[in-house]
Amino acid sequence: MQPYLFPYLGYFQLINAVDAFVAYDDVNYIKGGWINRNFICAKDHKQLITLPTQGASPNKLINQVLVGNGSRKLLQTIRQTYSKAPEFLTVFPLIEDIFHQEEENLARFVDYQLRQICEYLGINTTWYISSELKYDKALSGQERVLAICDEMGATHYINAEGGQTLYDKGVFSSRDKQLSFLRTKTTPYPQFSNTFTSHLSIIDVMMFNDKAQCMKLLQGYELV
Repeated sequence: MQPYLFPYLGYFQLINAVDAFVAYDDVNYIKGGWINRNFICAKDHKQLITLPTQGASPNKLINQVLVGNGSRKLLQTIRQTYSKAPEFLTVFPLIEDIFHQEEENLARFVDYQLRQICEYLGINTTWYISSELKYDKALSGQERVLAICDEMGATHYINAEGGQTLYDKGVFSSRDKQLSFLRTKTTPYPQFSNTFTSHLSIIDVMMFNDKAQCMKLLQGYELV
């Protein structure tokens, strides 16, 4: 999976469901994607938050983009939004630690926040960075993923549900690999508003649910 900024619950369900997770940092940056932005919960609507970048372009790899100025303003937005959430005092120091890192490389910045959140959630999956693997970097798309699976000796590849448009079960089967997609079940929890908004950033999940409830939510999915 590409490294995403504070992704939704399903991203962490996927990390928790697998034996080994590969942070896919050596593919092209997607402008308008989730690598540096996500939604949090405002009073009666969802609010987009964006980590500023330097030199971001679809012609660059994710690990070639830098973090821009303005991360402290983003941290302040999160503080103001969730200061009255039930788990704020527990979770906000974690968010502060992520924003106070000195890392300027976007891929490594985002990778650090994913690992820190996994540690908070009790996820102990083995972690790899795709740019550090030896597979043929000239490959693209599905063949590239299959090459990574071959290098790691994987027989079962799990992607997010949205990957159904990218990967073909027949092709994986012909290469002696099982392909599954993780579908997140929507489990409402109390937010500021009476109307539950699903698929927000993991920040929202952690701010409104204690660790025990977060661990239960991590099990709310099915493989299709």
